[in-house]
Amino acid sequence: MPATMIPSRATIHEQLPHFIEHPSFAERGAEQRYAGQAVEELPERYSLEHMPDDATREYAAQMHYAAYRAHGARTALEAGRWKERYYLLRDLVVLGNRKLVFKVVRRWTALAQRSDDLVGDCYIVLIRAVAVYNPWLGVRFSTYAYTCMIRALSRLSQRSASDLLARSLPLDTLADSTADEPGIEEAPSERLQRLDQYLHDDHPLLSPREKTILKRRFSLTEGPESQTLEKVGQELGLSKERVRQVQAAAIVKLRKALGGLAGFRC
Repeated sequence: MPATMIPSRATIHEQLPHFIEHPSFAERGAEQRYAGQAVEELPERYSLEHMPDDATREYAAQMHYAAYRAHGARTALEAGRWKERYYLLRDLVVLGNRKLVFKVVRRWTALAQRSDDLVGDCYIVLIRAVAVYNPWLGVRFSTYAYTCMIRALSRLSQRSASDLLARSLPLDTLADSTADEPGIEEAPSERLQRLDQYLHDDHPLLSPREKTILKRRFSLTEGPESQTLEKVGQELGLSKERVRQVQAAAIVKLRKALGGLAGFRC
């Protein structure tokens, strides 16, 4: 018969959740303090009711203690027992604070048409927020988690806007947008001249950074060919995502100025 494979202690620890360590974990009576309540005694009502902030802090502290004990366990069985307690406590806190998800989605109007998807995205953020929340800092969990979800939806909205712009007309076709006055058709050279005027250093529509990024991204001036987002970011000391955001904002300004939004569809 093949020998039973016993996982090493290092392997066990690689599979354990991270935790925030507190000095009280090493004090006498810590186990009674943080694990005196059996898993079977955890209140089921929080699967239906909202969990108060003081209860959230208490169960978050117990959760981190369980992970702490799992990392210090000498056997896989002991580690597994503490790990199971950790996830039960984590899920209890998530369920007890799930109303925050719907509160964020209801107040978020930028992507209201994707409310079902946003609920799922916010639940993922909520789970991560529970895992890294420090209950000893005195910060309300509802405030912390709400901020995390709002920031996540803001980043999602920015990425969605960038993707829409990336799938729409390229910048060099903006000069072919509808003229401001209906019935008056501009010559291609005049349209290009209109586009070029917004890139002049003295024109106030775009910021200097927006002008620089557009010129480098779309090779609008004499010099090297168009550069990637990453390359432009390296030269300007910006992240790739930040360059994408500035580029998207600049293109929106140009489309509005050129009157191209009325009959334009992404």
